[in-house]
Amino acid sequence: MKFITEKNISKMIIYIFIIIMSTMIFLISYFYVKNTYEDFERQMEKSVQDQYRSQKSILKKEINTIIDIINYNATKSDEDETELKADTVRLLNNITFDRDKSNYIFVYEILNMKGGDDFAKLLVNPNRPDLLGKPISTNYEDSNGKRFREEFMTEIRIFGESYTEYSYNKVYTNEARQKLSYFKYFPRWNWVIAVGVYVDDIEKEIAKNKEHLTKRVQNQVFQNILLFLLFLSMAIVISIIVSQKIDEVLKRYKKSVQLKSKALKELNETLEKRVEEEIDKNREHEQLLVQKSKFIALGEMISNIAHQWRQPLSELSTIFMFIKFKYNLGQLDEELMKKKSKEADAVLEYMSHTIDDFRNFFMPKKEKEKFSLKTAMDSIMTIISSSLSNNNINITICIDNEVVLNTYLNEFQQVILNIISNAKDVLIENNIENPWIKIDAVVDDEGRVIIYIEDNGGGIIVEPKSKIFEPYFTTKNDSDGTGIGLYMSKIIVEKSMHGKLKVREGEFGARFEIILPK
Repeated sequence: MKFITEKNISKMIIYIFIIIMSTMIFLISYFYVKNTYEDFERQMEKSVQDQYRSQKSILKKEINTIIDIINYNATKSDEDETELKADTVRLLNNITFDRDKSNYIFVYEILNMKGGDDFAKLLVNPNRPDLLGKPISTNYEDSNGKRFREEFMTEIRIFGESYTEYSYNKVYTNEARQKLSYFKYFPRWNWVIAVGVYVDDIEKEIAKNKEHLTKRVQNQVFQNILLFLLFLSMAIVISIIVSQKIDEVLKRYKKSVQLKSKALKELNETLEKRVEEEIDKNREHEQLLVQKSKFIALGEMISNIAHQWRQPLSELSTIFMFIKFKYNLGQLDEELMKKKSKEADAVLEYMSHTIDDFRNFFMPKKEKEKFSLKTAMDSIMTIISSSLSNNNINITICIDNEVVLNTYLNEFQQVILNIISNAKDVLIENNIENPWIKIDAVVDDEGRVIIYIEDNGGGIIVEPKSKIFEPYFTTKNDSDGTGIGLYMSKIIVEKSMHGKLKVREGEFGARFEIILPK
């Protein structure tokens, strides 16, 4: 008995298709969820490290600011050292601190740099007024049995500063908590000035970040699973429609056997229809490639914006922290406020300019325009320079300011960006020592502009080399490469710009040539 017959072939196609698609969607969903949560764990681990690293940086900046204030007051005051020390102690004792974070300044006057009993005298500590003016010992142990004073004094003798974690009673409580403090030696007065933050305050911030990230990941997973299910439903509907078409074809074929002359005519009509369908499929395929290329470019754009904004955001954070500190000290006058406001405005203007560059780069333009090749390259560098710099890739551009092109600016920039990004990925994947990319351009006797893009990534290992321009061909891992970047670049250069895109083996790696008509 035949399992598949003429009568049930359409149903069997539906069943088999549903089974295959359901299995694929299940496996895709499983691996997607698995990889998403693995990425979540890695992000959380990095977030914790970044939080502690940021907190250490903040503590160090606070101490450096205190020392700057002391040095500034010393230059402006006519008092002798003893009076100046006393005024400084009063100032540090009167500095308010954040109740939620228990962040306060404390100062030791060092009597014996080698440590031991009575090695120092406590001058400032809002949390322990009972110890002020009394000698202290490096042999003191916290609730965990750690001699933290001996530890930070050892590092101060070597480095002049120390990050030390220890157990200490928290402000407004009688409970011992782990504390991270930064100690710095002030040799002028033989002081050690320190500031600390309790670890449980840091952990609260980490917990908030984790909760926020967890919700975001859960929403992302839920949305993508819904998309997978929607895709499966659409595929099932399409398979039903296809099976119905198959039934219709079989019926026409059976009828054509009975009427031979009529069958030949129907066969010709069917062939013509199939040709049209194949043409439509090819058009749809090319449109899908274009759309996919746009999405990839958009993802790279977002990554590059993140690289470009990281430093300005850090600068803004430093400016605001300085303003807050000056305000707490009552030293935020109008002149200083105007100065810091101008600095913040400059940083924001740079960030706004960066966004404008990215927006103009991806804004579609249908008409040709004349533009400077050097200016176009500068715009591309705005987008990718941070990514290259983060991977220690040196890029050299040797282009005359007078070279002018008359073509589609955004499509041209997309081609250059695709080739540079491809070169960058090769350099990173091959772990090239001292990686570089060189770009230069010449104008030949016919007035054509020839642009050369070369790297030292080791060259192209496939033969023939033109194979790299085929759609979906990639030498990268499946998860890293799409195989459409160079294909779309060749389509743009040769179809839209009526030029040529070639690749050959250079002295150190691949050498691309873009030839554009005048």
